[in-house]
Amino acid sequence: MARRLQEGRLSGQKMLVVGATLFSMFFGAGNLILPPLVGAQAGDQALPALAGFLVSAIGLPVLGIVAVALAGDLKQLAGRVSGWFAAVFAVLVYLAIGPCLAIPRTSSTAFEMLLPLLPDTALVGAVSAAFSVAFFAAAFVLALKPGRLSRVLGRVSAPALIVLIVCVVASSLAAPLGSPQPAVDPYTSAPAVQGFINGYQTMDLLAALCFGIVIALNVREMGVEKPSRVAFEISRAGVIAGVLMLLIYCGLGCVGVTTGAVVPGAQNGAQLLTAAAREHFGVAGTVIVAAIFLIACLNVCTGLISSCGSYFAETFPRVPYVAWAAAFAVFSCVVSNLGLTAIIAFSVPLLGALYPVAIVLVLMGMAARAVDRVPQVWRWVVGIVAVESVAVSLRDAFAAGAWLPFDALPFADLGLSWVVPALAGVALGVVHALAARRRGQGSLAA
Repeated sequence: MARRLQEGRLSGQKMLVVGATLFSMFFGAGNLILPPLVGAQAGDQALPALAGFLVSAIGLPVLGIVAVALAGDLKQLAGRVSGWFAAVFAVLVYLAIGPCLAIPRTSSTAFEMLLPLLPDTALVGAVSAAFSVAFFAAAFVLALKPGRLSRVLGRVSAPALIVLIVCVVASSLAAPLGSPQPAVDPYTSAPAVQGFINGYQTMDLLAALCFGIVIALNVREMGVEKPSRVAFEISRAGVIAGVLMLLIYCGLGCVGVTTGAVVPGAQNGAQLLTAAAREHFGVAGTVIVAAIFLIACLNVCTGLISSCGSYFAETFPRVPYVAWAAAFAVFSCVVSNLGLTAIIAFSVPLLGALYPVAIVLVLMGMAARAVDRVPQVWRWVVGIVAVESVAVSLRDAFAAGAWLPFDALPFADLGLSWVVPALAGVALGVVHALAARRRGQGSLAA
């Protein structure tokens, strides 16, 4: 009996490895840069700002992991809206979080952090090209066995990354470089809401919808086969990853709060982390920060190539996984050198259109049993929110400043103009469901 129970559930050690693997797949450059910047800009309002940030940067992604695990996969979750929506939405999410933005950005960001270590005579263009080729070659090799990522990311990369981050955070806590400064825009008013909005920029909610497929492979590789148990273990891994991110985000936020006075007007968290590490460790601090970004970006790149390759290999089985992974690696390598700015210009509006839809889909997925009793709610909520988010994203991309009716809605000035349409969708869906039931009862009575 005990043996059967063990076969259907991961041991504590294996569960920690899977959770660390998921953490390392999440934790990239954006996750490193944003918390210190929030802390520095929020200053004496850092506590509410970081609280809001943690809700969207950790709470929503963990809910996303759980919602997808409970549904089975992203297509099954989105399929509650309709089959065609599930197919289109899943492809858009994987492309947006993969080769259209996040994968190419991992290499370019890691290289930017290595630039200070290069000699002045170095040919930056040639070195950048060589670095990107080596970077994506390493990520591709690591991604060749998506079911065994936990052996590398969970057991080696994640612990190394955590140790290096702890060095920087601990030194800043032990010997603060400064005191909290007065909050600056946009944190002078509603800092919690601003922190929540900035949490979108991690893109981890979209990543959460994608990573479940690879984590499921790793759980099955460890001997868990029953679908309900796989879903349970994925959910546990999501919680472990969330706890790790919570601790590290809080530490990085504190680095920003205490370093803001030293780097006034910092434009990104990398400047703050580099300044803190350099003040405490000298030249070695620059090496530590470069290593942190290199490991974090390589982890995320490997996880994204694995997730995207696995999804497209399942969706289009005539093309094997290795071919998809290679295609994503080669495409991303080229883009990271030649067209990242253009790709970002295209991808940012796409992310703005997808994120509100992803939020309502995940929230309804967590309450799927209740929502399934009034199934029309799925279509109404997602449909209305999609119209609003696509309209606003297109306006922001091509006609910034133009007025839309959505701008008159509550919370629009906070970037949350989709909230009221979502609530309206719930009401309309319930009314639609009740009307459909009455028509059905009337037909039976006749």
